[in-house]
Amino acid sequence: MIYLDHAATTPLSEGAFGAMKPYMTNIFGNPSSLHAYGREAANAVIAARDGIAAVLGVPSEDIYFTSGGSEACTAALKGVCAANCDRGKHIVVSAIEHHALIESALDMQKYGWEVTFVKPDRRGIISPREIASALRGDTVFAAVMGANNEVGVIQPIADIYAECQKRGVFFFCDCVQTAGVLPFSRFPADGLAFSAHKFYGPKGFGGLYMRRGTRFSRLIDGGMQERGKRGGTTYVAGAVGCAYALKEAYMTCGETNSRVAALRDMFIKRVESGIAGAHLNGDREMRLPSNVNFSFDGCRGDEIAFCLDLEGVAVSTGSACSSGATSPSHVLLAMGLSEEEAKSSVRFTFGRDNTEEEAEEAYKKLSLVVDRIRRKNI
Repeated sequence: MIYLDHAATTPLSEGAFGAMKPYMTNIFGNPSSLHAYGREAANAVIAARDGIAAVLGVPSEDIYFTSGGSEACTAALKGVCAANCDRGKHIVVSAIEHHALIESALDMQKYGWEVTFVKPDRRGIISPREIASALRGDTVFAAVMGANNEVGVIQPIADIYAECQKRGVFFFCDCVQTAGVLPFSRFPADGLAFSAHKFYGPKGFGGLYMRRGTRFSRLIDGGMQERGKRGGTTYVAGAVGCAYALKEAYMTCGETNSRVAALRDMFIKRVESGIAGAHLNGDREMRLPSNVNFSFDGCRGDEIAFCLDLEGVAVSTGSACSSGATSPSHVLLAMGLSEEEAKSSVRFTFGRDNTEEEAEEAYKKLSLVVDRIRRKNI
C-alpha cells in the first residue's frame, strides 16, 4: 500500500512510541495526584510542556494541552469571544479555515455575534489588505491558518498579524499543518493551535498557545488542570509523545522538506505532462512541501480516491474531518472553483517515508484510474 494522505494523519514515530510506552504501563499515576506516582507523571508533563514551548519559542506557562487541533481552535475562538464580549461582537475568519473554526464562528452567531468570512484569491492566498478591510472597531477575534489543509497554500501570516496588531484585534493562527514542517516564528500570532498526529506524534493530543495576558474563558469545565482553563485528566503519554515527535520533526525538517518537496514536484510534473485535463489547485510556489491537489476534468474526486484505494494507493478528496461529505470543498469554492471542479479534486500528501518509486507508481495508477473513469463516463 502506498500512503499519500499525510495531511490527514502520520504514522507514530518509533522514537515517540518508545518515549510514550513507560507512561502507558508502569508509570501510570494521575499527574494531579499528590503521591509519588502522581508526582512522577506530573514531572513528565512539565518536561513535555517545557520541550514543546522551547520549540515554539514561547513561555511554558502559555501552552495549554488539548485533545487536538479541533479542540484548540474551538477553545480559542469561543474562549476569547466569551471573555471579551464587552469589547464588541464581531469575528473575522478566512473562508478557507478548518471546519473547527468555521463552525465555531457560525455557532457564535446564535449569541448575537457577526461573522465576516474573507475569501482568498484564485491561488488560495488570503490578502492582508482584505483582512484589514474586514476589521472593525468591534472586532474581537480574527483568524487565518498558517497553511491550508486541503491545498497546502502557505499564508502571509506576518503581514496579516501586523494589520491586526495595528487595530488591537486578537489574532489566531491554526498551525496544525505547519507544525513540524515550518518554523513557528514564521507564523506570529496571539494564539495558535497544533496537533501531534500531524507530525508523527500520537493521535488525541494537541495544544493551544495563548499569549500571556489574553482574556479567554474555559471551554471544558471540571478540575483545575491546565491552570484552570481545561478540565480533565492530562494525557501524560500523549504529552510525552508530542514533545518527542515535535523535537524530532524540527531536528530533521531541513532534509525531510527538501526530499518531500522533490517528490511533490516530480509528481506534479508527471501528472501535468501525462494526464490531460488535470489542474493543480493552489499557488505553485507558496505551498507546503508535501501537498499536491489536482482537479480532473470528467471525474469525481471521490471515485478516483475509491479506485486508487483498490489499486493500493491511499489518498483523499480533502480534509479528513469532512470525509463522507457529499458537498464540494468549501476551500475550493472559496477560491473560485465551480462545484463541478471542486468535486473533481483529489489531495495527495507525501511523507518522510515515501520514495521516488512510490511516487512514480502512484502516478501510473492514477493515470490508469482517470482514463478508466473517463471512458466509463462517456
